Amino acid sequence: MKLHDLHPDPGSKKKKTRVGRGIAAGKGKTAGRGTKGAGARGRHARKGAYFEGGQLPITRRLPFKRGFTNVFRIEYQEVKLADLAAFDAGSTVTPAQLKEAGLIRDAEQPVVVLGGADIKAKLTVQAHRFTKSAAEKIAAAGGTAEVLPLKFTGARATVRRLPKWKIAELDAKGQ
Repeated sequence: MKLHDLHPDPGSKKKKTRVGRGIAAGKGKTAGRGTKGAGARGRHARKGAYFEGGQLPITRRLPFKRGFTNVFRIEYQEVKLADLAAFDAGSTVTPAQLKEAGLIRDAEQPVVVLGGADIKAKLTVQAHRFTKSAAEKIAAAGGTAEVLPLKFTGARATVRRLPKWKIAELDAKGQ
């Protein structure tokens, strides 16, 4: 095989179509661009996917903030089981006591007790929510996990009102 025997595969090399070289060439006059319109004009006539024919593009019509904010979200203050070891055995742990101990910031806000570590002391823990493992570990130690009712405030209070019997029950308890 010699250098002059080498040639590319058939169909791999194609000559570039020369446009605007007369009617006989097949792509004369308008050079395949049609008549008038943005595509027939200069280099920047086609603006890309963003361009919507001159009207304000959708990305500029929408507000700057993206995504969704759930106004009904309940933000819980987290307390770990390991932190509850500081309390004496047989005592009742309330959100007010958790605040005094410096484990939560606000006794009025909802509290969730998270599992993880084991607990040895027999405690009665009052919180608005317990993870499954936390409730099991408190029960295994001989204690009880009491779920406190949520007080709905803000947007949640306007949408989901408590039934009258529930409000009467809370008033009877003094909450």
